[in-house]
Amino acid sequence: MPFSVYNTMSRTIEEFQPIEEGKVGMYCCGPTVYNYAHIGNLRTYVFEDVLRRVLSYAGYNVKHVMNITDVGHLTDDGDAGEDKMLKSAREKGMSVWDIASFYTDAFFRDFDALGNMRPQIICKATDHVQQMITLIQKLEEGGHTYAAGGNVYFSIDTFPDYGKLAGLHLHMDELKAGARIEVDTFKRNPKDFVLWFTNSKFGEQAMMWDSPWGRGYPGWHIECSAMSMTYLGDKFDLHCGGIDAIPVHHTNEIAQSEAATGDHPWVKYWMHGEFLLNDTGKMSKSSGSFLTLQVLIDKGYEPLDYRFFCLGAHYRTQLRFSWEALDGARSSRRNLVGRIGRLKAEAGIPSPQPGETASGYLANFTEQIFNDLNMPRALAVMWGLLKDDSVSAADKLAVLLEMDKIFGLSFDKVQPQEDSTPVEGADDPEALELVRLRAEAKKSRDFATADRLRAKLEGIGYIVTDTPSGTTLTKKEM
Repeated sequence: MPFSVYNTMSRTIEEFQPIEEGKVGMYCCGPTVYNYAHIGNLRTYVFEDVLRRVLSYAGYNVKHVMNITDVGHLTDDGDAGEDKMLKSAREKGMSVWDIASFYTDAFFRDFDALGNMRPQIICKATDHVQQMITLIQKLEEGGHTYAAGGNVYFSIDTFPDYGKLAGLHLHMDELKAGARIEVDTFKRNPKDFVLWFTNSKFGEQAMMWDSPWGRGYPGWHIECSAMSMTYLGDKFDLHCGGIDAIPVHHTNEIAQSEAATGDHPWVKYWMHGEFLLNDTGKMSKSSGSFLTLQVLIDKGYEPLDYRFFCLGAHYRTQLRFSWEALDGARSSRRNLVGRIGRLKAEAGIPSPQPGETASGYLANFTEQIFNDLNMPRALAVMWGLLKDDSVSAADKLAVLLEMDKIFGLSFDKVQPQEDSTPVEGADDPEALELVRLRAEAKKSRDFATADRLRAKLEGIGYIVTDTPSGTTLTKKEM
């Protein structure tokens, strides 16, 4: 069965064909560790984790590389503003090295809690400065750079394909490097970008290195090019990130990388995750309007509730966050966990070889995930399997565990639980009657009726949780 992905470069869905048969090189832009990751950032990492899982499921040996930007990222993508690490260190009264270490650890706590598989290679910018210097020297030798005001710039006029990823042309009034760009009088072209800063930019800093152009530090964009080439070579299969990286960061990466390699495309497939929106628009740190995973945990949600919420939307569609929507995801996941617990209690162990009907569900599931990671359709197939009374509990369990290789929702850790009727958390006669009728429907395996009754309970303001000791109703916050 062919695996297809949407390639941002071609703006079409293409059948995935790796450069080297059976192997995939995959580079994902990692965090800039000057603050906590917000849940919009984390949505991108969930998408990339699903991509890696699907590639592995398709039989590829995936080499997954992710960087940690712990130096050189300014508050504006267009080389303006101040260094984010320095700004955070000053505000918190810590050294830049301590800031980087603290927020790197915090990032991976969130990353792991969401069920993501860690990349095989995690590379810090501060450990690869020499590789960046070497790459800049190669660009310099090729006539793609110039020095001005103490800094080394990449000249986009030397790269005719500049802007091809974003679908832009070399007309300067059309090419936007970011809404907050400030004029740098040293640039020959307003869209040129810095490869190396010297002390002429901010004066002495903690994070500085010797270079042929003076003591300083690298520009943000050169980091990803140098590190990806170090571990994946100068031609690899997949480069991923958030959609906001397209017009500046990834555009500049392509320019400097392909200017250096010269005779072939640097990356074969580009994939980007869409924004998470809140009431104020795109969630971002710069606006100050963002939520962390810890905030969700403090409000009583589990990290996998948020992962389930993310799986409910295609990675290329904008996803609007609300507490009501997250409540719905939590309720659905608890329902799912309860069903799996009862299947485990009934079946004991999964079928070693599921029957024809169950295998048909798995084939449909595979078709959906191989179609540009269509997780909403994949979830629909899963719910269809759960509600199909013609499939045995052992067969359902076997297929669900196989599906969870992609979902990453820890089905294997769900404990067996017997069906039971006790209810806690409500003395509302209407709610109690609905719980009683729902329990009877489940005993008679009328799951469609049970689901309708759950929906009624949720409609009158309750979150329904099935536990080993009974059913718990939690009143929704209004």
